[in-house]
Amino acid sequence: MSKVITISREFGSGGREVGFRLSEKLGIPFYDKEIISMAAEQSNIAEDIFQANDEVIGRKERQLHEYVSLNPFSPLYEIPVSDQIFMAQSQMIKKIAMSGPCVIIGRCSDIIVEDGFHVFVCAGMKKRVERMQRLEPGESARSLETRMREIDKKRRDYYQYYSGNEWGNPRNYDLCLNSGRLGISRCVDMIIECMKLEE
Repeated sequence: MSKVITISREFGSGGREVGFRLSEKLGIPFYDKEIISMAAEQSNIAEDIFQANDEVIGRKERQLHEYVSLNPFSPLYEIPVSDQIFMAQSQMIKKIAMSGPCVIIGRCSDIIVEDGFHVFVCAGMKKRVERMQRLEPGESARSLETRMREIDKKRRDYYQYYSGNEWGNPRNYDLCLNSGRLGISRCVDMIIECMKLEE
């Protein structure tokens, strides 16, 4: 497999697990939250600022005063934090992609890595809630569903803001998989089979 695989996912669909298992099966690196630490180190922006603004777009009322203190000759000077974070992560994702095949989760990586193999993982709400209740048994179905809708909205807004494309639209991906119907293992196998067809 010679391509970078990017995985966008609905919250609770198991897209991260699909990506992790895929990387293990193919013997290639896996990147998700690690990108935050790497981008923070490269950009000299504190990691806690990255964490607080991960996959978040700046709200207009905050953008006038939410800045990181930088050298006035820096190209990032007086750019909203969310845009600085996106730029720093984008640069790191490009650097990672140039080093060879890997799996990258979220962060508009499908737009940043143009020649990658792009996957979207989704599932019905009922299946997603069931999966999350197994992972977080103390949470009620109602609170999980509310959190899923909030996180999906945040991801949708972030993706549309920085890409101009519609998050989850099948036209934007090479492959869309319903993990609720297929299961995690079959999703992994289908990605591998589809990539073989491209070679």
